[in-house]
Amino acid sequence: MTDLGIPVVRSATDTAGRPDTPHLVDRFGRVATDLRVSLIDKCNLRCTYCMPAEGLPWLKRAELLDTEEMNRLIRIAVEELGVTNVRFTGGEPLLRQDLVEIIGATAALPSRPKTSLTTNGINLGKFAEPLVAAGLDRVNVSLDTLDREVFQELTRRDRLDDVLDGLAAAKRMGLEPVKVNAVLMRDQNDHEAVDLLRFCVEHGYQLRFIEQMPLDAQHGWDRDRMITADEILERLGAEFELSPHEAERGSAPAERWLVDGGPATVGVIGSVTRPFCATCDRTRLTADGQLRNCLFSTTETDLRAPLRSGAEDAELVRLWQETMWSKAAGHGVDSEGFAQPSRPMSAIGG
Repeated sequence: MTDLGIPVVRSATDTAGRPDTPHLVDRFGRVATDLRVSLIDKCNLRCTYCMPAEGLPWLKRAELLDTEEMNRLIRIAVEELGVTNVRFTGGEPLLRQDLVEIIGATAALPSRPKTSLTTNGINLGKFAEPLVAAGLDRVNVSLDTLDREVFQELTRRDRLDDVLDGLAAAKRMGLEPVKVNAVLMRDQNDHEAVDLLRFCVEHGYQLRFIEQMPLDAQHGWDRDRMITADEILERLGAEFELSPHEAERGSAPAERWLVDGGPATVGVIGSVTRPFCATCDRTRLTADGQLRNCLFSTTETDLRAPLRSGAEDAELVRLWQETMWSKAAGHGVDSEGFAQPSRPMSAIGG
């Protein structure tokens, strides 16, 4: 099994100069209003760019936040800290048995946030209806290929039909916009950029290509083998007329283009070559109660221990505010001293 290491626990933060506001501000003027909540580290796929074939040493049940703990921290984020968007991730969040209950509690908050879910889509077909009933607003579904053999090669599972059924169910139940996340791998599925976009346009899905990031458990990421945003746009431009979307990008990670004049769009998330750190508005909570101020952070703030030791909301608020105040200006992936996080994407949350 891959050794994931132990994340470094964040030390006390110097908050000198922090403005008197409950919101999650940092030293560079950014305000975190988007909470990414990883509900579980387990996954029912074994994508080659994420984890080894044998899987990973999953968190023990006792290490995971339980339903009440998860709901409490989400409530604090929304009602006390100004979070307006909550995205549930994993691992694969549909493997968490109390997922519908947690979404329902989030949607029932007085300051109701927008809710979304990032999933591999395998179980979405049977969960779409209860998710909508609980208050979920929309979904992002990972789909890297339309070729069954390539799907098996990339994910080590023969589940393409289940993902396609999940997408159709999400569309049918009104979880819109239904977004599709695709990662192109050189010499594996990079020839499918045009086919993926044509498929999404025909079915009314919004496609987002994402540059492969150094978040694999094996630490085998190779920048030279990454399909860049420029390459993606070049391949799409050979078949489609792409024009910049007129809407303000804001803090959205994707640069968007109109496809053949619209209304269909395609997005490219160039996390590595076109970083959007200057407008990042995210704060992250892992399934085991660790707080992260950046996807690529090498340190974490433990909320689980004080939570289980009887901490008042005010103490958890303080820890959250301090963590976000210390957020770095950027992730530094292109810098010489960049260090990949010890925990992979499946444990951090997308």
